[in-house]
Amino acid sequence: MAKPIAPTPILKGEAAKEFLKDMERPDTPEEVLIKERIRNNRRVKFLK
Repeated sequence: MAKPIAPTPILKGEAAKEFLKDMERPDTPEEVLIKERIRNNRRVKFLK
């Protein structure tokens, strides 16, 4: 049987500010390439 999932912690104070700052930061060229590879490999081929 699966273990129950713990609730997601709520970020407060400095941790919340750092998280928001990181989310607003533009992607690096390396991150852009990684996201493109993920996006291009999500196609599932059922019929060949």
